[in-house]
Amino acid sequence: MGVSLEGQKVIMVPYMEAHVPKYHLWMQDPALLQATGSEPLSLQQEYDMQLSWNQDPLKKTFIILDKEMVGEKFVHVNPHVEAMVGDVNIYMNDLDDPQLAEVEIMIAEPKSRGKGLGKESVLMMMAYAVQNFRIHVFRAKIGASNGSSLSLFRKLGFKETSYSEIFKEVTLELAVTEQKQEELLQLLGSVVTHA
Repeated sequence: MGVSLEGQKVIMVPYMEAHVPKYHLWMQDPALLQATGSEPLSLQQEYDMQLSWNQDPLKKTFIILDKEMVGEKFVHVNPHVEAMVGDVNIYMNDLDDPQLAEVEIMIAEPKSRGKGLGKESVLMMMAYAVQNFRIHVFRAKIGASNGSSLSLFRKLGFKETSYSEIFKEVTLELAVTEQKQEELLQLLGSVVTHA
């Protein structure tokens, strides 16, 4: 089933088949499609995508659960679909640098935005990636009109490296210095891991 990570505000669980219908519903929203640079998929295509993501060693996806909505008890076998608020992903698909990971975050539920869930999820994912994949550079590609995501990544220390006029997309990067690695691994120390 894979590992789940529990932080202060979020629980990150593997993207399972049970999550697909709600995820598919989110991806019917034109604003979310634009913000994530995604194409609309049929429900069957979404199931196929979920399966391919789980089988691809160069991708890692967690579904983000709002801990307040999960309640006190964390039951690993129940995916808590009702507590789903978004997802966080990394791709390690740079052939020139296998230790570079592109990171993406989506808080799909409007009521869950602005609560720090995205920030905690990105930091937990980065810590997980540093520990498990020895990532040394993180990259984020964000639509120029997505002010909240740009602001989040800049607050996390990401610096703009390029801008695509064609895609209206900003590329930001963060090098994992020794100090940053220490910070991330220290953060991971306070994260509860459920196997």
